[in-house]
Amino acid sequence: MSDKTKFQIEFVIQASPQLLYQYISTPSGLSEWYADNVNSRGEMFTFIWDGSEEQAKLLKRKSDEFVKFAWEENEDDSFFEMRIIVDEITKDVSLFITDFAEEDEVDEAKMLWENQISDLKQVLGSK
Repeated sequence: MSDKTKFQIEFVIQASPQLLYQYISTPSGLSEWYADNVNSRGEMFTFIWDGSEEQAKLLKRKSDEFVKFAWEENEDDSFFEMRIIVDEITKDVSLFITDFAEEDEVDEAKMLWENQISDLKQVLGSK
């Protein structure tokens, strides 16, 4: 097993932290932009894309601030986290993504996030 590379990427999103949190923390919100469908049973979330399912465990969450998941099949300590950050001065809202990918797949993983966040912004009516 090779070690995955941690990467972080930030997106400015024009939405309130409360609204944004609903889209990153609930199955119905995540179904709008992250996956074709999302179901949850307790802390286990099932993400469905084109008929294939992936399971992730909700490791941690803080209302209106962040959610942190770990994919079930992971044999390492990797996770993905979506954190809402509000600039104290400008009040700009950012979504800060932390994720892991194989070293040669980091650019591809970032592009995937960019596409998904683009979908999220469209759903939110953000620019």
